Amino acid sequence: MKRVCSILAAACALGVAAGLLVAQPAPSVKRTVLMKQDASVPGREVIMALVELPPGSSEGKHTHPAEVYAYVLDGTPTLWIEGKPTQTFKAGDVFTIGPGQVHEGSNKSAAPVRISAVFFAEKGKPLTTPVP
Repeated sequence: MKRVCSILAAACALGVAAGLLVAQPAPSVKRTVLMKQDASVPGREVIMALVELPPGSSEGKHTHPAEVYAYVLDGTPTLWIEGKPTQTFKAGDVFTIGPGQVHEGSNKSAAPVRISAVFFAEKGKPLTTPVP
């Protein structure tokens, strides 16, 4: 009887622990707009943002109606762009993403990632569009 109770208690503990692991939300990416203003080109605007990716986070596949120019401030982000090999960057590296390119940034490391990004965007359109 004691053995049955011990097995049941262990099974319940494992079930609770598994539920806690599954219930944990994925770390979320934070985007902070630092500046937004009209560009000198009609129909365009310039947006500067700080993108922060906690360890284990991913942006999800998406596009921008913009040219994106990025500078890695901290960490080692990984960038997948459709049709290109996946790249990993380090602090001090720069990269660009073309308008409408499906891409996904992620942080596979144990340290936070911070990126300064400038978007030369079509005015009046959503800056980010998720891609299924």
